[in-house]
Amino acid sequence: MIDDTDREQGTEFLPRFDANGLLTAVVIDRSSKDVLMVAFMDREALDATLETGEAHFHSRSRGRLWKKGETSGNILRVAEIGVDCDQDALVLKVEPGGPVCHTGARSCFYRRLDDGRLTFVDS
Repeated sequence: MIDDTDREQGTEFLPRFDANGLLTAVVIDRSSKDVLMVAFMDREALDATLETGEAHFHSRSRGRLWKKGETSGNILRVAEIGVDCDQDALVLKVEPGGPVCHTGARSCFYRRLDDGRLTFVDS
């Protein structure tokens, strides 16, 4: 049994996957610090990311491993992985190989909520 103190204060990487076997991954641009996307990683995606240095995720809609950019060519090279206090969320600082969003936008966060409506932001 892993002690919370080990996870929160120790130096060993002990990821805490949720009941579905997933971790939340917030992806930010290494240079601009802009949030590019939020995705999920299972053990397979985490291991593939650590092994290759390129971001892999668990596609909930496809139910399988997904390498970001596998069809578009816009891969995400991982420069650093930040781990939150209880190790159930990660921040991937990446060097994007092109637009990150499937819509072609630079970031998946290309709109904001203003008075109950969505407005487009410059990206």
